Amino acid sequence: MKSLKIAALISALAVPAVASDLDNLTSAERASFGEEVRAYLLDNPEVLLEAMQVLRDREQQAESHADAQMLSQNADEIFNDGISYVGGNPDGDITIVEFLDYRCGYCRKAHADMAKLLEKDGNIRWVVKEFPILGDDSDASSRMAIATLRHYGNDAYLKLHDILMTFQGPVNAQTMPTLAEQAGIDYEPLVEIMESPEVSEHIARVRALGSKLQVTGTPSFVIEDTILRGYLPLRDMQTIVAEVRG
Repeated sequence: MKSLKIAALISALAVPAVASDLDNLTSAERASFGEEVRAYLLDNPEVLLEAMQVLRDREQQAESHADAQMLSQNADEIFNDGISYVGGNPDGDITIVEFLDYRCGYCRKAHADMAKLLEKDGNIRWVVKEFPILGDDSDASSRMAIATLRHYGNDAYLKLHDILMTFQGPVNAQTMPTLAEQAGIDYEPLVEIMESPEVSEHIARVRALGSKLQVTGTPSFVIEDTILRGYLPLRDMQTIVAEVRG
């Protein structure tokens, strides 16, 4: 890997005419050339910084291009899978897709920011991808949320979603009835649905999508043609939305 970085650095620095002649140098000429390059870089270290920035820019451009391809290839599953919760303004001009885990501290922080964003901007379509990766409580929370969405619909799902995002205790058979009561729904119909093949398939589909998009942590966001892996403060989210709108 180090040799590849050095080769890329030389590529960024080298004058094309000189680079094309390197293979024809004698050993003495090559050594002399190397000393001249070394002396020049020692006298002008800022050139190294410039070259490393060029290299970083190239890597970032390559990563962005790869992300754009992944988003294009999986657009239907990302934005219109037919199983995920869709909130905010379903007809909004900007879609934000959020991969989240109810037990993730940064997801809880992002939850408050997202609520403010949707409140202030009435033209955002919000898609929630249930992505439980932090253990049994995470899995139980997502199963309960998905079962609620399937049985009771969007309004009940959003109420339970808000409760799960702020609940501090364990999520299990002992606490779920109370959580359901707080959301204004009956727990009993959810018991069988939570362990159904349909709910398991829902979670499996989102995990498969996350794997394709190289989502390894939560929260992660897709905003139109951009993947953002990690927590994003409200101000940054607003800036990105404004840039997307152009």
